[in-house]
Parts: sequence; C-alpha cells; structure tokens
Amino acid sequence: MSATPSSPSPDVNHARRWVILVIVGIAQLMVVLDATIVNIALPSAQDDLGFDDDDRQWVISAYALAFGSLLLLGGRIGDLFGRKQVFVIGLIGFAVASAIGGMAGSFGVLVLARALQGAFGALLAPAALAILSVTFTDPEERGKAFGIYGAIAGVGAGIGLLLGGVLTDVLSWRWCLYVNLLFALPTAIWAAGVIRAHHRDRTAGDQRIGIDLPGAITATVGLFALVYGVSNAERSGWGDPVTIAALVIAPLVLIAFVLIERRTAEPLLPLRVVLDPTRGGSFVAIAVFGIVLFGVFLFLTYFLQDNLEYSPTRAGLAFMPMNLAIMVVSGFTATLLLPKLGPRLLVVVGLLLAAAGSAYFAVQIDGRAGYVDGVLPGLLVIGVGGGLLFPTTFSTATLGVQERDTGVASAMLNTAQQVGGSIGIALLSTFFASAVSGYAEDHPGPSVGVDAVLHGYTTIFWWAAGLTFLGAVLVALLVRTGRDDLAAHEPPAGMGAH
Repeated sequence: MSATPSSPSPDVNHARRWVILVIVGIAQLMVVLDATIVNIALPSAQDDLGFDDDDRQWVISAYALAFGSLLLLGGRIGDLFGRKQVFVIGLIGFAVASAIGGMAGSFGVLVLARALQGAFGALLAPAALAILSVTFTDPEERGKAFGIYGAIAGVGAGIGLLLGGVLTDVLSWRWCLYVNLLFALPTAIWAAGVIRAHHRDRTAGDQRIGIDLPGAITATVGLFALVYGVSNAERSGWGDPVTIAALVIAPLVLIAFVLIERRTAEPLLPLRVVLDPTRGGSFVAIAVFGIVLFGVFLFLTYFLQDNLEYSPTRAGLAFMPMNLAIMVVSGFTATLLLPKLGPRLLVVVGLLLAAAGSAYFAVQIDGRAGYVDGVLPGLLVIGVGGGLLFPTTFSTATLGVQERDTGVASAMLNTAQQVGGSIGIALLSTFFASAVSGYAEDHPGPSVGVDAVLHGYTTIFWWAAGLTFLGAVLVALLVRTGRDDLAAHEPPAGMGAH
C-alpha cells in the first residue's frame, strides 16, 4: 500500500515505537488491572456504603457490561476518527470515572462510575492495541512488542488483586479507584505529545464513511443481553424470567447483527476480520482462556481468604508466581517460539496447560491442602499456558487485517476476553452454588459447611478443565499450522499509525 497525501507515511511513529509501547502498555495494564482490583476491596466498600450481598455483584458486572458490550463500537470509532484522539479521550474519561467512583457516597453512584469506567475502557483498549499493531510492522520487533504487551495483559489481573489488597489494607477501598488517576492522566499527557496522529480520508469513492448505526445498536444490545443474562443467572438462577428473556434476546439480536454486517457497505465488524481461521481461532482461544483465568482468580481468592485465612495482601501475593510465569514465558514465546512454530501449536498447548492446571486444583484442593501443595503447582502450569497464549493471540488476531480494520480487530480480541471471562465466572458461580447446596442436602453433619464448599471448588475446577479442553480441540481445528501462515498474514508495507 503506497503512501498518499491522505494516508500515513510508513515511518510515522517508527523512531518512537518503543516509547509508544510503554505508553500503550501502561494503558493496557490499567484497563486489565481494573477488572480485578475492586474485587478484594468489595467487603470494605460494602461496609462503608451499606449495600446488600445481592447487590455487590453489580459493582463488578457494571464494568463488564459496559466494557464488553461497547468494545466493537469503540474499536470502530477509533478507526474512523483517529486512534490517538480516541486513546487520549479514553484515558481522560477513565480517570474522571475513577474519581467519581472514589468519591461515591452511595451504591448507585459507585455502580454508575464503574459503568463509565467500562465505557471509556471500551474506547481505550482497542485503540491501544491498534496503535501498537500499526506501529510495529517489522516481524522481529513485532514479536518482541506483542510479547511484552501480552505479558501485561496476562499479569494485569493478578497485579490488580495484589494492589487492591495492599491499598485496602493500608489506605482505603476508595484508593482502588483513585489509583487510576496516577496511571491515566500522566499517560494521556505523554501520549498527546509523543504519538503522531494521521487523519485518513474518510470517504470511499463517492460514498462518505460513517458509523454503522444499525450494526452498533444490534451489537451493543446483543452483547449487553448476553452478559447481563448470564450475570443475572448467578444471582437469580437460570429459570428467572429476566435471565430467560435476556438469553433469548441475545442470540436473536446477534444474528440480526450478522445479517446487517453482511449487507452494509461500511460494517461495524467486517466479517472478513472474524472469518479468517487463524484470527477466528485466536478470538476463541482468548475467550476460553478467560474462563480459567477469571475463574482461578475468583475461586482461589475465596479459598485463600476463607479456607487458608489469608489477608487480602497475602492472597494477592499468592498469585505472583503465576504472573511471573506469564511474563517470562511470554517473552520467550514472542521472540523464539512463535516465529519458529507458528500459532496453532502454541495456542493449543497453552489451552491444554490451562486445562491441566484446573484439573490439578480439582484433585488437590481439599480440607488438608495448603498453598504449596494445593495451589502453587496449578498456578505455575496455568501461568506457562498463559505465557504461550497471550502474545500469540494478541499478535495473530491483528495480523493481515486492512489498516482501517485494525481497531475493530483489536476490539474483537478484547471483547472475546471480556465476554468469555464474564460468562465463565457466571457459569462457574452457578455450578458452584448448585454443588454446594446439593452436597449439603446429601451429607448432613456438623462439618457439612466446609466440606460442601470444598466440593463446590472441586466441581467448578473440573468444569473449567473440561471447557478449556473442548476449547483446545476447537482451536486446533481452526488455527492454521505453521510459520508460513504467519508470513502470509504480514501487514503490507507502508502501514502506519492512524
């Protein structure tokens, strides 16, 4: 693709590419971290604001609902109006929403702030990955950049648990929100001065390009209904009328979305982005891995604090070996393994290791299990799997797309991870509740409470292992095999940041 007056020059951000990596890495860390940093702080926030147990899940779900349902729209807005501009706006908006949440005097204001965080995160996250994708076009440097970016994505949630525990213990739960200002505002100022923006010609022939409003509406409503329905099932059950209505509406609206995208001249999600086998397999892989990753964080946090009586800070520290494994293996994967082996083997093995780690928890966690024998080996195995998976999916999911589609391809990867994790948590939580109540009914006795909870842990970790194994089989059928396919997906010369 040759440079024209309306297209970006090939070396537009080349000299600043490693600084740009730092900038988008900080933004990615903030977005991923925020998905978990509030979890450990929830009991303190509940005591302070006085909301019920049934309501506290909405502090988490409000973020997931807004983030997951608006990501595709956010990615396309970045493609149309400039990724630098959208990136900076997303950072500033995220900071403002975090400040509102930190100052919240009521449950309603806190939930509203979390929803606003999710909405601005939906602008920020795809713009960040799209900027990275079009800035690093050299295969060797691209591998290093995505290795670092993938490691950040993998460890961010774990760092969120640790940081949330420390801030809650030392300062206040409110600082789990205020801390985002220390990330977002300096990064926005830095990005505005470093990243060069280009305003591409937003016309195609005689037709002016705009936002696909029917696609935007159906995608947002469909994803919202899906995540809301599964989240509501966790609290009210699968037979609840609201749950049933949401889960019936979601596939119908998403089918309508696909039909709209097939017919519109400028679709919100060009189907060519997801129908490529390697990219499609990457989306599936990251969604499936989200089940294990978020399930591990959620239920191991319960096990560490409730059963092993860890403090919030100590529970956060317990996840650090997995984070370190992801970081080390991500760098090795991106620079050495991916160029030599291609994506298929790495993604499939990564998912199989995640399944093995979940199975280990299912076997080992019982009334006698401690951290070293019951938790640590499984965390390390899942960490190695994540280190193979994250840089591979982040790199292959944006390879070969047209420059104008990199934002929406990036958004699809974030959407898959967020929706997969949200649905996984809701499914595993429902299975956990059913297993605990069923065991308590069948085994009455003085210690039934503890035994029932341990049985619940065993049940959900087996489910996570099984779902991840099935995901590995599906991905093996989708993703192309070797490094030659990676070369075929390399972006054309002259692609630059927008």
